[in-house]
Amino acid sequence: MWRVLARADEILQLILNELNNPSSFVQVSKRTHEFSQDPYVRATYFLVRYGHIQAFYWALGRGKLLNEKVIDILLNSGAHLSRYLVQCAMHHYFRTQVPFIKTRWVRTIPLPVFSYFLSIAARMYGDIPVAKGEDDGSILSLLLKQSRFPSEYRAAKWEQVKDVVEKYKFIPFSDRDPMMAQFPLVLAIEPRLLPFARLNGFSMDRKYRNFVFRRMFEKPAIMFDTRADEIVQNVRELSRLDPDMFLSRTVAAEICMEAKTNEPAYSALKRLNTDGVLRFELASVVHELIKLFLNTRSVTSTYTANALRVLYKDFPSEDPTVRLVMLLTVFLTEPLPVPSSLSATSETSPGLGRYIEACQEDIEDLGLSPLTRKDMTDILLSKFVPERFVGILEYARSVVKLDRSEMKEMLTDVALGCLEIGCKGRMLKRLVDGFDFLGDIVAAHIVKRYRISIDDLPPSEDEMACRDYEAPLCADFMLRARALFGLEEMTAAPVLPMPPPGQNPGDAELAADENMDVELGQSDEEGVLDDGELSRDADNEDLGTVGQDTLSAMIRKDEMMPIRRRRYHELYTNYHDSIGKLPYPADYTQVGTWILSHYGPRSAPAAVVRIHALINQNYAVLQHQHYSTEGNAVARVPTTLKHFKILARLGRSPSAVLISEIEDGAEFYFSEDDYLSQEELTRGVVPGASSKRAARKAKAAAAMASASSSAARLALEVKWETSPTPGPSTLSASGPVAGPSTPRQRTASLSMSPHQQQQQVQGKKRPRRSVANAVKSYVVPDSDDEMIADGRDDLLVRFAKTRREETNLQRWIKHLAVILKEEQKKYNEKKRRVHAAAPPGSKVKVPKTEFHKSLATALPRLRRVDRARREKLYGADVPDEDWSESDADEYQYRTTRGKRRKVEAQD
Repeated sequence: MWRVLARADEILQLILNELNNPSSFVQVSKRTHEFSQDPYVRATYFLVRYGHIQAFYWALGRGKLLNEKVIDILLNSGAHLSRYLVQCAMHHYFRTQVPFIKTRWVRTIPLPVFSYFLSIAARMYGDIPVAKGEDDGSILSLLLKQSRFPSEYRAAKWEQVKDVVEKYKFIPFSDRDPMMAQFPLVLAIEPRLLPFARLNGFSMDRKYRNFVFRRMFEKPAIMFDTRADEIVQNVRELSRLDPDMFLSRTVAAEICMEAKTNEPAYSALKRLNTDGVLRFELASVVHELIKLFLNTRSVTSTYTANALRVLYKDFPSEDPTVRLVMLLTVFLTEPLPVPSSLSATSETSPGLGRYIEACQEDIEDLGLSPLTRKDMTDILLSKFVPERFVGILEYARSVVKLDRSEMKEMLTDVALGCLEIGCKGRMLKRLVDGFDFLGDIVAAHIVKRYRISIDDLPPSEDEMACRDYEAPLCADFMLRARALFGLEEMTAAPVLPMPPPGQNPGDAELAADENMDVELGQSDEEGVLDDGELSRDADNEDLGTVGQDTLSAMIRKDEMMPIRRRRYHELYTNYHDSIGKLPYPADYTQVGTWILSHYGPRSAPAAVVRIHALINQNYAVLQHQHYSTEGNAVARVPTTLKHFKILARLGRSPSAVLISEIEDGAEFYFSEDDYLSQEELTRGVVPGASSKRAARKAKAAAAMASASSSAARLALEVKWETSPTPGPSTLSASGPVAGPSTPRQRTASLSMSPHQQQQQVQGKKRPRRSVANAVKSYVVPDSDDEMIADGRDDLLVRFAKTRREETNLQRWIKHLAVILKEEQKKYNEKKRRVHAAAPPGSKVKVPKTEFHKSLATALPRLRRVDRARREKLYGADVPDEDWSESDADEYQYRTTRGKRRKVEAQD
């Protein structure tokens, strides 16, 4: 019988240990209530639930459960009782504020029980200091505050600190105690304390590794000669005492970034590398660190250049990427002024000559000479070369000794290479404006090299290839910058967020219930730190990743970031820390935007760029053509059905720009072949010369055309005033001045200047007045035309109700509906395949592509717009559907069939 009861008691104990708040459970029956009154059961609950280090802290918070027997059992069972815990309990019990404890805690303990607790502490530690600022935690906090001072100037001496840890058993007793996070720093300052801390039950977690070593190498407030020796000794001692504590590549890279400003730390790092203490080669870290600056804006910073030059001199490399970065630091950080004119030379500009001499001295000092034409091309293709790159061109001409033909070839290579670098539009503009021959070369290269057809895309069945496909032009580098920046912040330097001394690390505290006599647990909002939030811990031999942050910046992040806020890590960096990592320059123009502006919207290069921008979802380029520039009207690259077919193949959502253009009355084209000549599409020829002379001629011709157009309009207005017949005859399609009938002719007419249009009109015979009076107009303006307003000729309105033409919007709707049907058909086939391959009885959801979902939403919207416009033109009785089946693309109007009446059968 007693064995059964013993087994039942064990089960009850296991149940209690698993409950966060077992107060309700112990009131279920008299048996469980009597069982919970046993001092051994209560002590076991605290030990098993919270561990030996925190058992006393949690037991002191349940004053109604704590008595003399429970205290004795806890001590005899190995619960840790430090003098620091006793000091905090005395402060709190006698109404002295403890920063990280907000609840009643020990004030719930009866005075006799608390007196018994103090008597045991007095027997263990003798006279206990109780004054504010004299507790053991304050002593260690003082050591941390003075850690940047030389050892002889610190108020907390080694012997005193040693007694706190060894004799008085110091160890942080709660996760809410700031010393829990700061105690590893104490061990970083005095690694000799680690053996005593281990005897007290402290274990150095690997997630503290980088945080500890950063503080070891921190720049001191007062420089002293033995600083490097002290760092080397501390690193050696800590690595010897704990094999898991070693210097990572992450911290080593941060120290290298301060090679110029924190020389003792850098010297100590090189000594550790020479002595073989490091688990990696420091040269590999330096070379990887230098490569990171190839694609970040900080390569133009003077601070970065000085640090990298020190590193390169100590660890030279033959790697071409390292060499290129060092050349960029020479040409991009030179403070001497450089003229902006591309025609300037070192002979005509003394400032340019001094710039060339300074760059040559730095190159020879770093051992990078001599430079080749490939080196100059690579330098010019950097995203961070400023507009005034004339200094680099002059260096290539005067120092590298490139002749005229070689300079022309280099400029051609640079101009063509800039096309795939999205932020090089400003430099490309300067090149094309400064060198006449580049305009046609760039246009021909765009059309021949980058023109995309539907057959060039991956098949729609390969969903992964369609998702990863990117067009080489118009890449959205802003979106890429955010993605890479976030990834670097997460992986480059994982740190442990630590609050400064005295900061409250959390608001969740204990909630003791003093009214429940039989309480064995309570609802505690535990503030235990989650390893996933504190640090992305790596494997045992993970040496860390290399980042661009400096040691001081990372220490500042560690100190400023509040606890349990890992997701807001980047918020605690200053402006320079964040802006220097951006992979694009501060002042830039997108290449696609420049191509649209330079070659015009109705050109072959613009058509190619539009397709690339749609594929890459580059809305900055797509929306650029919607804004007028220099007071001119908006000119857009025509939208074609090919755009939608390409997006349908890739399964990507069409931009809202396309839908809005269709609503605005965009003319319907199947592809760019409909509005571009074959010569433009094959050779990339752009109408009009791109040289300055041709531009001046075009400007003069435009001025003359504008003057002629003004005179023609004035004469026409006078003629209208004297003409007895109103204007509809001039719009007649059957008259001698009828407009172009085909899309090609209408496009050509729109591209004509006003002067050319006037000449075309004047070149035809003018009908006599009697004929003009007799001719009636049978042409209805496009239904999208807003010129049809109230008060127009009644004849036109009546004729519009009998003759209807297919508008551009209706043609778009008709062809987009066909594409939507094809997408629905492919979706149904895919759905059948997936359901056939799925296990019987399982429900598998087959998602639609983004293109399918977007077009299914946009097409009804276009239909509503079309119906509203037809109702405005033809009246409210317009039918719901139109068909376009004739060769003349005219809608044949069909009335809806009436409902059949049900006739009852007669007998």
